[in-house]
Amino acid sequence: MARGRPREFDVDEVLQAALNVFWGKGYEGATMADLREATGLQPGSIYAAFGSKAGLFTQVVDRYVATSFSYGAHSLEAGSVREVVRRWLTGATESSTGETTPGGCLLVQGALVTGDAAREVGQDLCDRRKAAQVMLTERFARAQESGDLSSDVEPRDAARYVVALAEGIAVEAASGADRETLLSLVDLTMRRLPWEA
Repeated sequence: MARGRPREFDVDEVLQAALNVFWGKGYEGATMADLREATGLQPGSIYAAFGSKAGLFTQVVDRYVATSFSYGAHSLEAGSVREVVRRWLTGATESSTGETTPGGCLLVQGALVTGDAAREVGQDLCDRRKAAQVMLTERFARAQESGDLSSDVEPRDAARYVVALAEGIAVEAASGADRETLLSLVDLTMRRLPWEA
């Protein structure tokens, strides 16, 4: 049985290069010419390796979630609701203001401008953001059971609040706000969370 030619590129390097393009320009804003220039691959090689631009983007988002968004899972391991919130917002700030990455959040910016042709891509990004909200909701529900979160607070609302702040941080970072400025907003938030007496 004949075997195809082995790939002559490092998949991790290609995904990282493509990640920076999609992160900076969004899904629809990133052209095949942009991806070719960043990865060094011709469009035919991209299609052969990833199936399509959308296929490449899906793998890029998987990589983003496993690396730049890993602060989410780390946050959930904190011992208190306050620490969960602090880690989540600090992680969002640090991820959105990296020295070697575009400003903002791929999950937010990637879906802001998607037309009919990219509806599935936009929906996937929305679903991933909702999954983050679900993770937080479940963590806050456990905190409520243990007495760390007041019984009169709806865990889903608390999760939406934190996610909305994190997405706002990402938008500010994409608009040029620096890390110090955004961390000062995190500090302000942590002075008193809205559900605390």
